[in-house]
Amino acid sequence: MFQATRRRLALWYTAVTAVLLLLFASGVYLYVRSTLVERIDDTLNHVVEIVERSLVIEPVNSGSETLRINVEASFRDNADTVEDDHIDLEWFSATGELLWSTLSTPLNIPIHGNRTGETVRVGNEGWEKSPVLLRQVTHRVEFGRQVLGYLRVSHPWFEVTKPSRQFMLDLAIGTWLMVISVGASGWFLSGKAMEPVGDSYQRLKQFTADASHELRNPITLIQTNVQVALADLELAEGEAATTSLHYRQQLKLVERLTQRLGRLVNDLLFLARQDSGISKDNFSSCPLDALLMEVLEEQQLLATEKKINLSLHLVDSHTEETSPELFENWFTLLGNWDQLVRLFTNLIGNALQYTPSGGRVNVELARLEGSDRISGLRYSIAQLQVKVSDTGVGIPTESLPRLFDRFYRVDPARTHTTGNTACDISTGSGLGLAIAYAIVEHHQGQIQVESSLGKGTTFTVTLPVTFES
Repeated sequence: MFQATRRRLALWYTAVTAVLLLLFASGVYLYVRSTLVERIDDTLNHVVEIVERSLVIEPVNSGSETLRINVEASFRDNADTVEDDHIDLEWFSATGELLWSTLSTPLNIPIHGNRTGETVRVGNEGWEKSPVLLRQVTHRVEFGRQVLGYLRVSHPWFEVTKPSRQFMLDLAIGTWLMVISVGASGWFLSGKAMEPVGDSYQRLKQFTADASHELRNPITLIQTNVQVALADLELAEGEAATTSLHYRQQLKLVERLTQRLGRLVNDLLFLARQDSGISKDNFSSCPLDALLMEVLEEQQLLATEKKINLSLHLVDSHTEETSPELFENWFTLLGNWDQLVRLFTNLIGNALQYTPSGGRVNVELARLEGSDRISGLRYSIAQLQVKVSDTGVGIPTESLPRLFDRFYRVDPARTHTTGNTACDISTGSGLGLAIAYAIVEHHQGQIQVESSLGKGTTFTVTLPVTFES
């Protein structure tokens, strides 16, 4: 149990840290990449400003107001300068015709003004040529209201992708190393955090085991001696008859108390074993219909004494398509017979105890398979559902959330009357429903309760036919 808790703590710590590292690495990567793009765009715009200042503008004819760019004079000194920076220049006429370029092959990309920079793909033709990405800035050159042409500046995009990929690889490696380090440190720290809890748990478990062992021996001795004393008193005759009767009553009272104390110790020991996971799983095929018949047969005497109608109803929901083998095991599940007997004995015994004379206690067994037509719920595996309903005093709504807590008992002052006799309904130790809940959890099932004060209570137990251990 503690190893599982330690693993969960380490995994949570590692997962949260990994998410934070991933967010941080993503933010750093996006910031660096955007910085590289901005740097290239700034470089391209700076080149545009330099080239624009060096343009030679002259009239087309002497005396004409129409102007043009002297390409040879304007770009004579710019070709060598931009080649060192991997920057290519293109000059287009006002109509979009390419007049001069530092590229050996025209790009065949339409002209449109864009001073913010854009990424274009070039050369995606055939399988042998891989596409080339360029970052471009296009500037329209004007003099007054006359458009003289377009200047396009290009820069290889690998100046961004290459350092970005390398940076991403470095971030990924660093992040993984950090996650591994955090996982190791998380495992170490979670172990340190669980040490005091584990020590406390071990001391508590040892105390429970020791207390149960120490209590069981004197209880057994008391029961043995009381039984021997009662047997001796049965043989006593003569003048000591009255005294013998008095002692007999006292010894019978002591016997009842020790038996009750023994049951309490056994219940505590059972719950302690369930909590620690040291109980043995002796699971086998259990026909639940036969088990319930056996429990009802044992409880029938109490029901008859209290004049309560105790009945069992089997809901037959199989179809004609059901195989004979499945039909024979329709109400059979994998479980611990003794624990299941204890579970339903507690539930049916409580129902009989809290139901007044003349009432009813009904036990219903049904198999839920595929989907439930009433509730509309779907089930991945077949389940058996047992409902224990009574017409008893009911349980207050505020008590339902704590009903399965250990030693919790609903208002001990509450009583119900049978005829003219008031019967205390709070004679238990408060462990019966806690044990029932532990048994249901041990069988990977569910238990629910619905109750209306003064009308009755219904406990619903749902157990899977088979489950993974």
